[in-house]
Amino acid sequence: MHQLVIRNGNLVDGTGAPARLADIAIDDGVITEVGPAGSITAPAETEIDASGLLVTPGWVDVHTHYDGQATWDDELAPSSHHGVTTVVMGNCGVGFAPVRPGGEGFLIELMEGVEDIPGTALHEGIDWRWETFPEYLDALDTMPRTIDVGTQVPHAAVRAYVLGQRAHDDDVTPDEVAQMVDITRHALDAGAFAFSTSRTVLHTSKHGLVPGTEATPDEVIAIAEAVRDSGHALFQYVSDDQGTGGDEPWLDTLRGMGCPTTYTLAQTPRSPEAFRNALDDAADRESSAPLIPQVPARPTGMLFGLQSSFHPFIAHPSYRANKELSLAERVELLSDPAFVEQLFSEEPLARDGFVTYMATNWSQIYRLGDPVDYEPRPETSVAGVAEATGRSPEEVCLEWLLEDDGRAFLFAPLGSYADHDHEALREMLEHPLTIPGAGDGGAHCGLICDASFPTYFLTHWARDRERGPKIPLEHVVRMQTSGTADVYGMTDRGRIEPGKLADINVIDHESLHLHPPRMVHDLPAGGRRLLQDVDGYRYTIKAGVVTFADGEPTGERPGRLIRSGQF
Repeated sequence: MHQLVIRNGNLVDGTGAPARLADIAIDDGVITEVGPAGSITAPAETEIDASGLLVTPGWVDVHTHYDGQATWDDELAPSSHHGVTTVVMGNCGVGFAPVRPGGEGFLIELMEGVEDIPGTALHEGIDWRWETFPEYLDALDTMPRTIDVGTQVPHAAVRAYVLGQRAHDDDVTPDEVAQMVDITRHALDAGAFAFSTSRTVLHTSKHGLVPGTEATPDEVIAIAEAVRDSGHALFQYVSDDQGTGGDEPWLDTLRGMGCPTTYTLAQTPRSPEAFRNALDDAADRESSAPLIPQVPARPTGMLFGLQSSFHPFIAHPSYRANKELSLAERVELLSDPAFVEQLFSEEPLARDGFVTYMATNWSQIYRLGDPVDYEPRPETSVAGVAEATGRSPEEVCLEWLLEDDGRAFLFAPLGSYADHDHEALREMLEHPLTIPGAGDGGAHCGLICDASFPTYFLTHWARDRERGPKIPLEHVVRMQTSGTADVYGMTDRGRIEPGKLADINVIDHESLHLHPPRMVHDLPAGGRRLLQDVDGYRYTIKAGVVTFADGEPTGERPGRLIRSGQF
């Protein structure tokens, strides 16, 4: 008798092979048999009739920020709600290990500044049962979860551990670099999947740029040598170079020395064609190590709203004076013509020009709506509607913000939407050397909710897209299963075939539906975060155990910490 049998499902197995009707048998958490529908006749303790349903491997999301949440939360929403069965955290150079006693607050401030995770939640939720990175892994290893978690060693934390109050200094000694290399080696030996760093000016905290942003090539290359020498790890980074050439000499050195590298790629409005240069670089076969761009499923979506961290009036003096009012009170105030007249007469008090740009870039602000639309037409933007109706952009924007009693969200793409469509993204996603990334599960709690990327691949790209070609279902599934798993060396998952871990989704693809995001206050200390509900995941199975049924958690916790190099 088998542990579990899934019968008569429309199997898309993660290899890119055509869909087929199949049965799947599972024993001791592992797939033991895959055959044509009707071929597995032995009974099972649990049987799932998947007739008319899509069966896929569980999604492997390699760009998340659950570094703090994973220490107190065994469910790890929102990712677990969207069929994700494995996550990798510790991206972009920020995280919580190593940490010296007394240095915890600094790492929290970095994470709050870069990833918009409430510092109060992190202070209350994290128990800090570690100092070194291996001790952090051991602490994570004590908690069973709905999904598997792996992590990376973050540059900012390493610098803070070695340099203390000089963590932001670029001038470091050879001995200090050697200490950073030694910490990295021990972290990789203990099971870190990568070393991560940030090279973008967008990543700041109240202390300035994230430590490591302007680290010298000598420091970066010395650490990359440790990554290469591990034989199983990656060098992960995020950068302002999106094919424009800013990092090329530094990047060429890493590739030439044989260090596998992965980074976030998007279309930048400043150079909308430059992403093709990055794709060409990835395809350069003369380099001795792979270069893997991580590409989003849709434009990174800032959600402007009265509950969010940002909206176009948030820096106006009259609004700032009333920002502590309840949502209902602010809605009432923003419905007062006299107050609105004063509001519209003001300029935002923003120290950063980029903030002003975001607040007034009316051609790139849209109503998100229900059903949600992440590929809106240019004429539906604030600017487009204002022009068509003879109103000011401010009037249109405020009208939309007040919808649904002030709970509505506006969609403001942050990159990859220079042409007001998804064609640049499609070109990146269909490139044979890219993988999905940048969903940022667990982060940007007050402004972005892109952890639903895996679901969006199935709803938009494989089924609903109208403004351009779709992407075949088999390719969509492969990208976020074996595609991501293989790059990170997870050889035991990502495919539905005998011997692989039984991480499986059973999906009503025809009815799969993304709801509008909603703001909740369920983090420690009442911290807020955005969640996006979904209908259509009939079963999510982790290591042969059903963890979600019809979107509801079963209470089972078969997930664990996974360590690189130990597959």
